[in-house]
Amino acid sequence: MPSDKTEEFAKYPMVTANMLRPRKDRPKRVKMLIRDFIEDSLYNPNYGYFCKQAVIFNPGDPFDFNAIRDELDFQKLLGRRYTAFEDRLDDEEYNETRQLWHTPTELFRPYYGEAIARYLVENYKIRHHPFNDLIIYELGAGNGTLMLNVLDYIRDVHPDVYERTQYKVIEISSALAALQSSHLAASASSCGHASHVEIINRSIFNWNIYVGAPCYFIALEVFDNFGHDSIRYEPFTEQPHQGVVLIDNEGDFYEFYTPEIDPVADRFLRVRHAACSKPFTHPLSGSRLIRNLKSKLPFAPNLTVPEYIPTRLMQFFDTLRDYFPLHQLVTSDFNDLPGRVPGYSSPLVQTRYQRRTVPVTTPLVRFGSLLPNPMQELILMHRWQVQQGYFDIIFPVDFQVMEDIYSAITGKLTRVMSHREFLRRWAYVDETRTRNGENPMLSWYKNASTMLGVS
Repeated sequence: MPSDKTEEFAKYPMVTANMLRPRKDRPKRVKMLIRDFIEDSLYNPNYGYFCKQAVIFNPGDPFDFNAIRDELDFQKLLGRRYTAFEDRLDDEEYNETRQLWHTPTELFRPYYGEAIARYLVENYKIRHHPFNDLIIYELGAGNGTLMLNVLDYIRDVHPDVYERTQYKVIEISSALAALQSSHLAASASSCGHASHVEIINRSIFNWNIYVGAPCYFIALEVFDNFGHDSIRYEPFTEQPHQGVVLIDNEGDFYEFYTPEIDPVADRFLRVRHAACSKPFTHPLSGSRLIRNLKSKLPFAPNLTVPEYIPTRLMQFFDTLRDYFPLHQLVTSDFNDLPGRVPGYSSPLVQTRYQRRTVPVTTPLVRFGSLLPNPMQELILMHRWQVQQGYFDIIFPVDFQVMEDIYSAITGKLTRVMSHREFLRRWAYVDETRTRNGENPMLSWYKNASTMLGVS
């Protein structure tokens, strides 16, 4: 293949992830913004990671932490359950590329969900009871475990509140929406929740229903998979360049950077500049003079390393402002991730093959080798062999920046705390303490934070 793709870049049409949703095959002879490539790779209904590849681990019966010796013993037990779970899946259909992952909701069931439920009920009783129903929206509910744990707790401990509880799941994946419905009907206990639950199979970014009532909006480990734009800057002029992916006739990917910034990315940069009250790290931090001197060194790149900006997260906040004006946000996510690709706020990109995790060094990947090309003189460009949908693309969340942008867009105040601090306040931590006094629910996920709306 020729290395120079500028002619194709000028000729191929620009598409979006939304335009690709009806497609059954991965596209060719098109170009798209990095954020659309990420969204298409993760959420396309026909080949996306979450819709077709990902399986959420279900450990079976809840762990009896009080009977487990220590955290090391818990890790061994978890490993055995992982193996048994995947053995059962392979008995049904062998799949060496199965993408299996877990969440704190599943590992610490039902205690993690009960902590969320306590927070919701106590805040509801203070702020909205008895004048309004308890309306809960959950974005991306996975197996539906949090939904069931929250409803079980409210039904068993606060039956008066349960009578007025509505739980609505917004789920982009048809497969996961069907799984949530099946788990809701799996037992007599969960079947009783059916009149309180609505599962809405659609993207939050296509939401068009106005919700005027007070509600709680839960988003746990969701923001880390939102589409981000890749921005690189000219070291001295500081002009931003936006990342665009070209897919050629063979299905190979090329990454271009253009000084033409689309309105969404441009707005994010302006909102961040106006809203952020504290300094934040990005490629233009530090001395412009030093950047300029470095750019004149032999073989120096003509643009900075990439910065990944959460443009889709900004648009999610727009949706909350426009359609859920009385919402209160409950969100938790990773504030840092090891092994990320180079850049600022860059993602961790990984897959599983034959039950082993395989990290990679670019968000443009497929099974096979990564084939970088030399940089071009005028446009920073890489060539990769790629295949969408087989790799998880996980971004750390800069809670300081997110909090300021959320407040600027919605006009609402928030409070950020560590994952551990939230659980110490709202969970019954004795239930997840091992015999030697260690507590995996508190010590795991140290790289996670929680942000709560403050009315």
